[in-house]
Amino acid sequence: MLDRTIYKTIESFFLNDKRALLISGARQTGKTFSIREVGGRCFALVVEINFLKQPDAVTIVNNAKDADDLLLKLSLFSKKEFIPGRTLIFFDEVQECKEIVTAIKFLVDDGRYRYVLSGSLLGVELNDVKSVPVGYMSELQMYPLDLEEFARATGISDAVIESIRQSYDSMTPVDDFIHGRMLELVKLYLLVGGMPAAVQAYVDTNNLRSVYNQQRDIIRLYKKDFTKYQKNKKLEIVETYNLIPAELSSKNKRFIFKSLDKTSRFSKYEQSFLWLKDAGVAIPTYNVSEPRSPLSLNKQNNTFKLFLNDVGLLAASYAGDFQKRIMLGDININYGAIFENLVAQEFYAHGFATDEYNLFYFNSKKQGELDFVVEDCGKCIPVEVKSGKDYERHQALNNVLGNEEYAVKKAYVFCQDNIKEVGRVTYLPVYMLMFLHKTYVEDAEYKFDLTGLK
Repeated sequence: MLDRTIYKTIESFFLNDKRALLISGARQTGKTFSIREVGGRCFALVVEINFLKQPDAVTIVNNAKDADDLLLKLSLFSKKEFIPGRTLIFFDEVQECKEIVTAIKFLVDDGRYRYVLSGSLLGVELNDVKSVPVGYMSELQMYPLDLEEFARATGISDAVIESIRQSYDSMTPVDDFIHGRMLELVKLYLLVGGMPAAVQAYVDTNNLRSVYNQQRDIIRLYKKDFTKYQKNKKLEIVETYNLIPAELSSKNKRFIFKSLDKTSRFSKYEQSFLWLKDAGVAIPTYNVSEPRSPLSLNKQNNTFKLFLNDVGLLAASYAGDFQKRIMLGDININYGAIFENLVAQEFYAHGFATDEYNLFYFNSKKQGELDFVVEDCGKCIPVEVKSGKDYERHQALNNVLGNEEYAVKKAYVFCQDNIKEVGRVTYLPVYMLMFLHKTYVEDAEYKFDLTGLK
């Protein structure tokens, strides 16, 4: 069984929050398994209602008169006697029954049982819900296993990870042996990625062909979703998704719609691009006109890169013996594209991008291109990703650091060398991405001075 970081978050919510919990995220990221695992620990009874496999349950919800009527019918339908205060009711595949999201308010108000919801394509399918129960439901986003979760799943001990974390905190080099092995782990992660089925296949068999088969199944499942839930735009969505690997391997990695059709414009494919983003299967990274905070004010909507939600799926999208070539260190592979996808995926999972806030990069004819620009505590941090040995060559980064108007205090270069600091640039081995998380201010108390106003 794979141990997920999100388990603790879900458990804490169940123990301390009386609202319903909606767990969203792309298909096959482990939502249903996580709810079953944590729900079984926290409640005496877990009742699972799957609206896709049990379409009669949709009729029950749609025709319910009130909370009492709905709960009575669900109890009869599930053939289980609900235990007040000790029962978790799990509504799965809620994209098939949008009315349950509206009904959650009344169920939470009833107070006898606890509720968790999940499903696929929720960012797309729940956009037109009549009434979102603000104050009655919290949402938690789920992602593929990140690099740290993958390290633990493959058997890296907590002690080793903690020693690397101490090196990160103190900015001291990692032991050479551990450093070399962790770089090998990153190479493996580029192939396996973080989809639970693919990771489990590797853990169980150590067979990359089994991993690849799982990944191809997931890609096929995604494409079925494209045609099932978006019939009017299915051709554009599939074309856009299919083009992502090729565009990332191009010289500038920017997504160019003319690659689909010489007469294409952004407006024609914009909805397809946004659909893939909302479905959680693609990660957009927008260009900013200047690396200044707040970055969202400098966003250029029609200039962007598009990454896949999982680096393993990207590797599986390339034809031929790509897996073997990576493991053998083939120098002819465009490692830049796949390393950048890894970084985008980690940043997304670690809070640097959300449904409301995007990832960014910077590209200027005069100054060059930065792979990423992230924002933390109100400051912009340029990030470069270097897969080769010439990682200290970064003219664009030097230009931005030298521009006093930007007032950039620090920058990161993720590479395959050990830790070192040179001026305002910190060089980090790529596996240390696992420790870079967005900083959140837990408390922001402000007391207004009423002197002379009372």
